Amino acid sequence: MKKLQAIRGMNDLLPADSSIWQYLESTVADVVQGYGYREIRFPILEPTELFKRSIGEVTDIVEKEMYTFDDRNGDSVTMRPEGTASCVRTCEQHGLLYNQTQRLWYQGPMFRYERPQKGRLRQFHQIGIETFGMTGPDIDAELLLMTARLWRELGIADAVTLQLNTLGSSEARARYKAALVDYLAARKDQLDEDSQRRLDSNPLRILDSKDAGTQALLNDAPALHDHLDDESREHFEQLKAMLDAAGIRYEVNQRLVRGLDYYSKTVFEWVTDKLGAQGTVCAGGRYDGLVEQLGGKPTPAVGFAMGVERLILMLQELDVIPAGLNQNVDVYVAAMGGAQSGVQAQAFAVAERIRDALPHLRVMSHCGGGNFKKQMKKADASGADVAVIIGEDEAAKGQASLKYLREDRPQQTLTIEQLLAALQD
Repeated sequence: MKKLQAIRGMNDLLPADSSIWQYLESTVADVVQGYGYREIRFPILEPTELFKRSIGEVTDIVEKEMYTFDDRNGDSVTMRPEGTASCVRTCEQHGLLYNQTQRLWYQGPMFRYERPQKGRLRQFHQIGIETFGMTGPDIDAELLLMTARLWRELGIADAVTLQLNTLGSSEARARYKAALVDYLAARKDQLDEDSQRRLDSNPLRILDSKDAGTQALLNDAPALHDHLDDESREHFEQLKAMLDAAGIRYEVNQRLVRGLDYYSKTVFEWVTDKLGAQGTVCAGGRYDGLVEQLGGKPTPAVGFAMGVERLILMLQELDVIPAGLNQNVDVYVAAMGGAQSGVQAQAFAVAERIRDALPHLRVMSHCGGGNFKKQMKKADASGADVAVIIGEDEAAKGQASLKYLREDRPQQTLTIEQLLAALQD
């Protein structure tokens, strides 16, 4: 019989790696909750129409990459390819947006059918931040200060660079789009194949083409900043002033865009040269038009998403993962006595006493029987610093033996109170 394998591009997470994920996720949670952000959760399956309306039907994501199927009622449903639209749908459905401000974060799997490669999978994981109801550049600045703090906490601040741009209002962007299309249409035969296709469907995305010939052609193209409205220009200047005052370094990249029409004003990416071609680890911007596009009242919004797999690769590449993350046991409790002696029950009781008194310790009880040598081998393999041994003599006297597994110290026989004191030290 053929062995079953995971679906290509949908990876298993093994115990040896899960501790790194837990470290990253807990660090993110500590940072964002320190800024007053609250977690929100929403389903993996959504109505397909949600993503067609938000992302747009003429995009690679909707046309080629979404996992879409009809359920048993004949309704078209899609496994979420990104989190922003789902977050907006959730907030609008439950009345969290109108005349309110929200600072929210989420984490979880997203799904896109594309060619799996390093840092890019068909089931990938994102951590996202979404804020609603705030129009000024101050909330844009807060998001960037928060991500800068996260990079410092993770030890990767020197390996990432903030790129910043403004797209202006929807009206200003429409004027610019028309000028850009006029310029490029006259030179269509010089564009790469992807850019030729985007000229009709999503021309702003041509600005971040990776094709060298297209980039050279763009050197003489109309500039977005020449078409900005005064309000957007002022918003951008205030944002830069706030970042300067906070000591956050950035580069203004006038070719940095978000190709979807609901984006406006601020857009940004944190990029790195440590991951080869996949250089973006966090990206976001202001999307003041999306809530209205999905049927709600006009609502200012700004947010970002970061790829967990890419951040894990960064931590590994830079060797900044804290030591000892894979150690999952501090104390190993072993029982030396026959099945009918009651020693095993006594050992379990002592293990529970340790957990009650010292909840910060990770305590593993030996199960499965075996002689002293076998149990000590298991204790050593667990990574524990000490073994607590209960034999028939110890059980009868209400004592335990403390054996040091990583230090050259003599074994001690202690009362349970003395044992707890010794483990506390």
